[in-house]
Amino acid sequence: MPRATPTQERKLIESILAAHPSGIGIAAIEAEMERQQGHKPNRRTLQRRLHKLIGEQRLTTEGESIALVYKLSSGAALQASGTATAEAEQSVPMSPEGAAIRDQVRRPLLHRRPLGYQREFLETYQPGKTFYLPETLRRQLHEMGRTSADERPAGTYARDILDRLLVDLSWASSKLEGNTYSRLDTQNLIEFGQAAKGKGAIETQMILNHKAAIEMLIEDTDEIGFDAFTFKNLHAVLSQELMRDAQASGRLRRRPVDISGTVFHPLAMPQVIEDCFSLLLEKATAIPDPFEQAFFLMVQLPYLQPFENVNKRVSRIGANIPLIMHNLCPLSFVDVPERAYIDGTLGVYELNRIELLRDVFVWAYERSCQRYLAITQTMVEPDPMKIKYREALIHAVQSVVKGQTQPSQAVIAEMAREYASDADQSAFTEMLAAALHQLHEGSVARYRLRRSEYIVWQQAQARD
Repeated sequence: MPRATPTQERKLIESILAAHPSGIGIAAIEAEMERQQGHKPNRRTLQRRLHKLIGEQRLTTEGESIALVYKLSSGAALQASGTATAEAEQSVPMSPEGAAIRDQVRRPLLHRRPLGYQREFLETYQPGKTFYLPETLRRQLHEMGRTSADERPAGTYARDILDRLLVDLSWASSKLEGNTYSRLDTQNLIEFGQAAKGKGAIETQMILNHKAAIEMLIEDTDEIGFDAFTFKNLHAVLSQELMRDAQASGRLRRRPVDISGTVFHPLAMPQVIEDCFSLLLEKATAIPDPFEQAFFLMVQLPYLQPFENVNKRVSRIGANIPLIMHNLCPLSFVDVPERAYIDGTLGVYELNRIELLRDVFVWAYERSCQRYLAITQTMVEPDPMKIKYREALIHAVQSVVKGQTQPSQAVIAEMAREYASDADQSAFTEMLAAALHQLHEGSVARYRLRRSEYIVWQQAQARD
């Protein structure tokens, strides 16, 4: 096969990056070029091609050292998107205001005015008086999202569909970050602990972090809220093993950050970031409508960039807090086109305009409702015994694992006597035996266990 010309290689590089809007590392670019060309490119030659494209403002970079990724610039991405992007956009109906925002944020960076964080955008929002979602739209969302669990304890509906939600939301939210796991890959990882072949450790970790974050919200519904403790811990879980500085996980940002592909420059002063973060959560708490709360978080939290990274992920999972607490249908982001989501976010960053992101939010929620309400119509009624002994089962599994105990019949029977009434001991014994038998690395968070605790228990069983 003849060698590609420099022009052909540059076009190939751009086409590869167009398929990864959130960025891709040089090793992954090499691997894809080798797959398409039949031979591995020379690393130094590839670096020269990349540097030339950066100089021509066709590419941008994000991150440092081994975390460095390359992305198409906004102008190049628009050219490379072609028919596939146009078809994807057609699936998200846009208001005239949303379409106007899209056109503005897709102009070349040189034609967009650089600007910093506008604190008044947050300060002028008055909970209960200011609404990003008009009253008619809020009523429509309530009609769409109402479930049969609306009068049951907070979090009931999310627990009813937990297995499906874990896969959908972990997959879809990760996909918006450029993760290449398929939904089936994600399901195998979450349900069976099987990492997908050919995928990087970062992608696998991102999926598992999403799963743990969702479980945290659902398992601790009575303790979560719009407070710093909840959101710092949510960030800590979502960013585990993914931050350049491990100390930055779960902590507010102490240094400046840049965002590629935009002329927006986030706040740099730590004290101001902390003040705005507190004000953001205070306002979110005071918002009377759960959908307005959800969308307010999707608008204001990424705009503030309170953490060094993973802000949009925190906003997407955090937006589900009010929906979970009110037993409304959750927002999974399944089928949301990445480009439409990014454009909506850029509209907030650069214009302080929310209409395009609102178009995406409403469309995405309608899709989620169609998905989950159809599922619940065919769901089997939850086992009352599992509901009654849910917390007891968690504590029993913890006792066995943390105590490095063999799950013998005698041990399980002893646990049943401790945690269940005389009449329910037989049923509890069966539930506990099944839970321990099915326990794996991908399900330990459900029982509030750490992976390290599970591994030590597993090794103890192998020795005995």
